[in-house]
Amino acid sequence: MTQSQAPAQTTLGILFMLAFCILAPMMDSFAKATPHEVPVSQILAARFTIQVVLLYPVALIAGLAMGVTLRDSGLHLARAAALLASTACFFTAIRAMPIADAIAIFFVEPFILTLLGALFLGEPVGWRRVAASAVGFSGALLVIRPSFSDLGAVAFLPLGTAFLFAIYMLLTRAMSQRLNPIVLQAHTALAASIMIVPPLWIMDGSGVALMDPVWPEGKAVWTLAGLGIVATLSHLMLTKALRLAPAGLVAPLQYLEIVGAAVIGYFAFGDFPTPLTFVGIGIIVASGLYIIHRERALERAARRPLPPV
Repeated sequence: MTQSQAPAQTTLGILFMLAFCILAPMMDSFAKATPHEVPVSQILAARFTIQVVLLYPVALIAGLAMGVTLRDSGLHLARAAALLASTACFFTAIRAMPIADAIAIFFVEPFILTLLGALFLGEPVGWRRVAASAVGFSGALLVIRPSFSDLGAVAFLPLGTAFLFAIYMLLTRAMSQRLNPIVLQAHTALAASIMIVPPLWIMDGSGVALMDPVWPEGKAVWTLAGLGIVATLSHLMLTKALRLAPAGLVAPLQYLEIVGAAVIGYFAFGDFPTPLTFVGIGIIVASGLYIIHRERALERAARRPLPPV
């Protein structure tokens, strides 16, 4: 890459990240708008099977290697299980609470990822990042508190989403250096589909509300199709952004998801964050940006040449 190409690619990466921040809340809005007679498990099945249908042809046309080793098969299954459970928690939460509130609580995920990285990968974590994580969690509690008083335990589901997604990200770190992102996403979507579709088929007609699928009609057809398409596009945008621009540069832009979620939530569902929620969101965003700043500072320090002895 020449010096003249680098700024252009970085700018393009930023644009892809902005596209992701617009598309991701749209994906959530399709899930929220799906009629309640469609169980969350069926929404998950649509989300992942459509991703399989869209990504496998792309990977094959591009001539990407699609082989899977035995070790990677286990990692794909673990990654898919974490993502499936994470998405299930989030889609269940947004059926009852505003999307912006749920996304704000979910953004404690970088703090959880920092702590899990220290526990399981031995990554160094200084007291500043631990303190920032604690402050970020306090912001999440400000968002949870009014939601809990209205909704009960459902308000804690985005925390479950954050924890499970942090595990998914740790597994992604272990695989992303060896596998093409499209192949990685395609195989994970296939593994998730294998986990969710057979149980739905078995439970068809059982009367169990969480697992008994219904034949989608009218509005449900469009929301499920939109969910699958937008989910696939948004994750491709994220992948492209991270390939073209440094992660430390585009990561702070992800907080724009909250803005997009607030706008879509207001116009589509009449939801708008309360003043206390705005305070909590501000604390979460500030803490997250500080952790990102510390990561970039440590990376620069690690690359700095040692002084001559």
